[in-house]
Amino acid sequence: MFEKHRSSKQDPGHKQAGQDNFTASANPSPDSGRVAVIGPGIQIKGDITGNEDLIIEGKVTGKIKLDSHVVDIGKNGQVNADITAQVIKIAGKVRGDLNGTEKVVISSSGNVHGNIVAPRMTLEDGAIFKGSIDMDPGEPAKPAVAKPVVREVAGNAVGKTADTAKVVAGKKAKENAGYTLGG
Repeated sequence: MFEKHRSSKQDPGHKQAGQDNFTASANPSPDSGRVAVIGPGIQIKGDITGNEDLIIEGKVTGKIKLDSHVVDIGKNGQVNADITAQVIKIAGKVRGDLNGTEKVVISSSGNVHGNIVAPRMTLEDGAIFKGSIDMDPGEPAKPAVAKPVVREVAGNAVGKTADTAKVVAGKKAKENAGYTLGG
C-alpha cells in the first residue's frame, strides 16, 4: 500500500549505498595514493615491502623497504628495523639505519638510534638522535687519475706526464743549489 516493502531484488545496474566495485583497486598502481596502516595494537616481525605509503603506530621488527613511497612512524610507533623509502618521517622510536632517497624528517617527539643516508635531513628541536648522517650519498669515490702536466721551461712547453715535472723541478733545484740556509 505505501510501497515501503519493496522486493529485495534490484536490477543489476543499480548499486546499494555502501557497495563498491573493489576489483579495479585490487592491484593498486604505485601512484594510487593508498596508505597502509599498522595500528597501535599490531606487532609485526619480518620484512615489509610494497607499493603503498605506510603509517606505523604499532611495533615492527625486521626490514622495511618501500623504495618510492613514504614511511611515517607515528608517536606510538616503535620500530627496530632498517628502513629504505623515498621519504621517512619519524615521530616515534626507531632503532636501525635509515635510507631516504628524498629526505628524512625526525620530529620533536622522534627518537632515532642509527645511521641516516639522505640528500635532505630535518631534525626538529627536541628530537633525540644518535648515529651518523650522510647527506651526500653519491657514488663511491673513484681514485683520481693523473692527468698530463704541461709546464713551460725557458719558453719551451713540456707536455709530458707528471714524471717530467719532477725532472724539471729537479733541474731548478740544481740551479738554485748555491743558496743555502744557515750556511
